[in-house]
Formats: sequence, structure tokens, C-alpha cells
Amino acid sequence: MPIPDGSNVCAFDVPPRAPEPGHHNALEGLPGTLAGLSGWRRALTASLLGAVLALSLPPVYALPAALIGFCGLAWLLNGARSYLRAWFDGWFFGMGFSAAAFYWIANALLVDAGRFGWLYPIALIAIAAGFGLFPALAALIARAAPAGAPRVVALGLAWLVAEWLRSWVLTGFPWNMVGTAFTLSDALIQPAAWGGPWLLSALLLCAALVPAIMARNGTLTRARGLTGLGFAVTLIATVWGLGALRLQAHPTLLLDDVVIRLVQPAIAQEDKWQSTLFQSHFATQIALTLSQPASEEPDLVIWPEAAVPYSLLRDPTTLAQLAAAAPSQGYLLTGAVRADRDENGPLRPWNSLLAIGRDGLVETYDKHHLVPFGEYVPLRGILPIDKITPGATDFAAGSGPTVMALGNLPTFGPLVCYEVIFSDEIIGDDGRPQWLLNITNDGWYGQSSGPYQHFQAARLRAVEQGLPMVRVANTGISGVIDGAGRVLASLPLEHRGVLDTTLPAALVAPTYFSMWGDWTFLGVLLAGMAGMAWTLLRHHLVGDGGVGSATGRR
Repeated sequence: MPIPDGSNVCAFDVPPRAPEPGHHNALEGLPGTLAGLSGWRRALTASLLGAVLALSLPPVYALPAALIGFCGLAWLLNGARSYLRAWFDGWFFGMGFSAAAFYWIANALLVDAGRFGWLYPIALIAIAAGFGLFPALAALIARAAPAGAPRVVALGLAWLVAEWLRSWVLTGFPWNMVGTAFTLSDALIQPAAWGGPWLLSALLLCAALVPAIMARNGTLTRARGLTGLGFAVTLIATVWGLGALRLQAHPTLLLDDVVIRLVQPAIAQEDKWQSTLFQSHFATQIALTLSQPASEEPDLVIWPEAAVPYSLLRDPTTLAQLAAAAPSQGYLLTGAVRADRDENGPLRPWNSLLAIGRDGLVETYDKHHLVPFGEYVPLRGILPIDKITPGATDFAAGSGPTVMALGNLPTFGPLVCYEVIFSDEIIGDDGRPQWLLNITNDGWYGQSSGPYQHFQAARLRAVEQGLPMVRVANTGISGVIDGAGRVLASLPLEHRGVLDTTLPAALVAPTYFSMWGDWTFLGVLLAGMAGMAWTLLRHHLVGDGGVGSATGRR
């Protein structure tokens, strides 16, 4: 039954063409089978496909899972008979993806299970349902395109837009952009220097979705399937090759006169905020700082986020002990919870980084991008809950990204905790530093995928900016990353130890992303829209976008 030009009727509103003789197999009919699903089977399949996609992310790195997940979603959408159906396809897919990719967030509730444990299942559902709204929006947008190649391309573009929206809606959470799968390899992440996380995601989407375009009339022949797979492999191999050339052009250079010491105390989160143990934790970090033998004294000793709680910091002997532990010609950098009282007002706490020399406190940086529900409660007057971190008072926010200068040492940009995931908030108005420092405490999430993903986010920021990244975490992963994303040294998760290493130098020339920032998203989007226009033109002229849509037209 022919379909008039310009119709949005999907492929499966008409009888599909019978498979050619000799090609009867499950894979061949999979696109049509997925599109024809309904009811709970369709919802369950969408959720499972989303969970499969999450396997492509750290620490599993199963890249073929991205192809399976995205192709499956594209074929489901080719059978979406209404915009509402497409919305639910995307939402169930997004819930499966979010549950598998972000489950670790809810682990923070188990640290104080007596107070927050009852919220754990509610949090898991809220995480899945909330973050699932972004893939649902992508699916809804894709449904506006004709079924077949145009809808598949529209899905890729819409997914990229949804990731951008997730990076700023409600203060943003740009964690686990699908391009993060490329952190599997130093070479594969090099495009981040040109187009940031947006280019990485666009390349991953292109590789994963092109095989979906090869389906025709609800079937995927062996020849077309191999063609699509070949394109995906060729694209990834090309990215790897270009990345390898860039790595060769930017070898690691070290600042031999700058030695840094990373202290990873590995204090269990359930013990960290017990006031009776504060002094013991502090003593552990002092002992680690002074125990590491070195051929020369370090210039910087770095402790993780919140290494010094407020109750210790207000004791003058604490600052004296910190000053005594600082290098004689250098500084000790430590995370601390500090507090001050406004004039005639309440006590205001900050999550801070303190720079301490032998003469005492030198400089302070206050975290500016706070974690919702962890460091403050949004809509506090409406929501009847407390923040997860100790204390009833919300943390105050600092003024924004800055550059810290300590003596003759190279200047650095401080980043506390998840500030490192925001690619557009790394460099502030104070200019460009010579290296980046991220202190954090991932002990909230235990042995989950969260700490691994957080570490890879730090690697991406290093590549994007062309700046070395030093990361110090309470329970790990701590390490030193050069400006091209190579991990030069690290301490594993939940390992107590000290790491002495030399600070890498910044890349000589700024990266394109460091110059253009999130404007690169617009460039990537315009390139995708050009591809969309070409696909729509081919669809109009030959009815199949040049490769065979699901509409049944020749």
C-alpha cells in the first residue's frame, strides 16, 4: 500500500514487505519486532535497552552496548504511532539508563541509614524517573521526523540537545554524557580538546545510530547490518587514529622543580563525621603527610575535601599543627568546613579549600556550585527534609571559579567535589591557571561506579582545557593527569596511602574548547542539523534517505 509523500505514518501502519528468501533469522526481523511491541513488553524492552546503554560507560566500557541500546531505541520509535507513545518509549528507556548509570547517588542515603535509609528506594525511583525525562524529550522530538533515516538522525540530534539541557536545568548535572564512554582510551578522548563533551557525544551517537538507519521495511539484512557495523567501527578507528596523532604531538612535559604530595586517608564515610573520631582522623592525615620518604621535600601537600571539620578548625591548635605539617618552603592545601557568622545573623558554613604555609593561613577558596540535597535543600520552605551532610544549616556558595597564586609556584584553579563535572565552569574571570586541582570525597558512594565516573570527568576537563589535573579524594581515586588526559600516577579506590609525583606542564597552546567553551555545542549542533537536512532531502527524493527507511517506499 503506497504512502503519499510527506506522510508521517510509520512503517508498521502498513504490512511490511516479506523478507527475501534465504534471509530468515532473528536479527533480520528485529527492527520490525521491536517496533511492533506493545504494552508491558514494550515498556520493559525500552527499560532494558536503556540499562544496556549504561554498560558503555565507566567502569564497564562495553562500547557495543551503546550500539545495542541506541539502535533498539531508534527501532522502537519507528513503531511509535503517536507522540505520547514516543514520549513513553523515551521515558522508559531513560529510566533504565538512569537507574543503571546513576544508582550510586542513592548510596549516600545508606551512610546514615537510621535517618535516611527509608528514602533509598524512593530515591532510586526518583533518580530514574527524573533523569528519564531528558531521553523522553529526545524521543518526543525525534517522533516529529518521518520514520526511518530522518527519525534516527533526529533522535541523535535530540539526544544531544537533551544532554545540553541536563547540563544546566536545576543547576545542572552533566554527569555521564554518552561520550564519556570514550574515556576507555587516551586516544579516543582527544576530540574533547576540539569540541568538549558535545563532540564526544556526537561521535558516539553517530557510530551507534548509523547501523539503525540500515534497517528497511522492518528488516535488517546481513549485508546492510555489516555495512552499518563497518561504518561504526571505521568511525571509532578514525577517532582513535586522530587522537593517537594528537597524543604524539603533545608529549608529557614535567615541571621538575615542582613536587606534589597527594594524601589519600581512606576514612570510611560512616566514620568520617563522628565527632569523637575527628581528632583521630586528623592525626591519621598528619601522620601520612609526614611518613612518606622523598628524595626532596615536596612543594605542595594536598589533602582531600572536608579533611578538616569546623569543630577542629575553630581550635587554634589545629591551624598550628597544619602549619607545622606544611613544607618548609611550600604549602599544605586542605579541604575544610569553615564557618563564619554574619553580623547579627546565623552561622554560615562553607565547603572550602585552605592554603596554609609555615606562617599560617594564606588563602581560601569557597566552593561555588553546591550539591542539591547534599549541601543545601532546594525549596527548603516547601520540602520537609534535611540535607544529607551533617548540620541543619545549608552551605553558603562562594563567588565562582578563580585562580590561586602561592609564592613562586604555578597558579592553579581550585575545584571542590563535583565542580569538576561542569565543563563551562572550570575557568573564571581571573584568567587561565597553569594547572587544575580537584579535591573531593567520594566515600559517600562506596565501591560503586560513581567514583570511577567522577575520575573520568576530571580527565575530560584536563583534555578540554589542555591543563594538568591533580585530583585528591578521601577514599580515591586520587591521581595526576596531564593536559592530554594521560593518567601519570594514581592511588586506587579505598586505598590508604601517599603519592609523591612531579607536576606536569600545561600544553603550550590553548585548546579550541578552552577558547570557545560551550559555543562548540552550537557548532556540533549545526553540523548535525546539516546532516538532518540532507537526510530529509534524500527521504523526499528517494523515499528512504538513500539507505532505506521503514516507510516501505522505494
